[in-house]
Amino acid sequence: MKEKTQVEDIDRSIYDFRYADEDAYKVEEGLTEKIVGKISDEKNDPDWMREFRLKSLGIYNEIPVPDWGPSIDGLDMEHIVTYVRPNTKRMQTNWDDVPEDIKDTFERLGIPEAERKSLAGVGAQYDSELVYHNVRKEVSERGVVYTDIESALRGEYAELIKEKFMTLVPPTDHKFAALHGAVWSGGSFVYVPKGVHLDIPLQSYFRLNAKGAGQFEHTLIIVEDDAYLHFIEGCSAPKYNVANLHAGCVELFVGKNATLRYSTIENWSKNMYNLNTKRAIVDEGGKIEWISGSFGSHVSYLYPMSVLNGKGARSEFTGVTFAGNGQNLDTGTKIVHNAPETSSYVNTRSISKDGGINTFRSAVVIGAKAKGSKSAVSCESLMVDDISRSDTIPAMDVRCADADVGHEAKIGRISDETVFYLMSRGLSEEEARALIVRGFADNVSKELPLEYAVEMNNLITLEMKGSIG
Repeated sequence: MKEKTQVEDIDRSIYDFRYADEDAYKVEEGLTEKIVGKISDEKNDPDWMREFRLKSLGIYNEIPVPDWGPSIDGLDMEHIVTYVRPNTKRMQTNWDDVPEDIKDTFERLGIPEAERKSLAGVGAQYDSELVYHNVRKEVSERGVVYTDIESALRGEYAELIKEKFMTLVPPTDHKFAALHGAVWSGGSFVYVPKGVHLDIPLQSYFRLNAKGAGQFEHTLIIVEDDAYLHFIEGCSAPKYNVANLHAGCVELFVGKNATLRYSTIENWSKNMYNLNTKRAIVDEGGKIEWISGSFGSHVSYLYPMSVLNGKGARSEFTGVTFAGNGQNLDTGTKIVHNAPETSSYVNTRSISKDGGINTFRSAVVIGAKAKGSKSAVSCESLMVDDISRSDTIPAMDVRCADADVGHEAKIGRISDETVFYLMSRGLSEEEARALIVRGFADNVSKELPLEYAVEMNNLITLEMKGSIG
């Protein structure tokens, strides 16, 4: 009788713990002008932001639901709570002042330890509010601003926020960008002055604890000319038997000869609809580096976009996506070359098991003015079994004769011969398959900070954990 391998689902115990829903305040389910008004009241919005929210709501009601990707029929906005304020009076800058249940959540996720060891600043969001934000004194003394975006909106950076907010991702972009514009809450604001190289990363971590809720944080980062920043984003949520929604927004402004590295490890629970939007605009000689690891959610639509607006601007995108049972992850990236001698490189890995579906979409646009530009896209897909699926959908729009554009795609399965060879060297079949998958994803893990590379490899090992029989 032929042996068969059963690959069990991930042990999510580190992420699936949750506390009782004892929130100080939450709005009712659904999406109406009244609800949006309540959120604006809670946030003490300036008049222009209140108007922006209501205008975004009108746009949301007019734009149809996307019909070209995975089904999101299970997402019913009439049963999503768009704002949940956790049981804390205000954002803290001293970790000891954070409420015990929230503090315990982040302690178990390793956030304070990471801050003490290797981070220049940390922001922690719980449901709809930032509960903790802190930055090292030596970092702020160099003029770096790292704070929650709502404080920046009401403080000395109000005009800068008003100038930049949702200009890269306007509410008209798609239905869930409009939703974000109406109900956004929480998120971080980062400003790195000209010439400042921040060698230690900043990190924001987003934890959604509430059942049947949405999280809509907004991240706005400005890196001025000749500056450098590495920003890390982490996300997780416990699993519930109802839909949760994540529709955040990230807007990145990269100045002349500046570099921004944006690293993300997303491990949402498998009842999550992850409809996040990320976009960067890069000036002359600047560089955006996207490092992306997607391991969770029931359905994802996620395509970080780079707009190369200055001569010699560059974009690099490195990503890995792991889809297991009940997951349909539609991910990829888009690059728009608007200036001469710009360049982009995309290198991705997708892994499917237990009937999981991965779809990789790339879009490269070479504008008429982008003479001498280059773009290379490489995507590889690995299917662990014969019931999983992987698709690649590349699009190239080249409007300039003087350009070099290439695309390479590979789809395959784990080789029985390779597994046999590793087993002959003393590994179990489970260990052999996990080792192959980790090696397949190595190009991403080596780009991450050490503690996140370890987390990613642990997630892969847990996903591959199974029994032989």
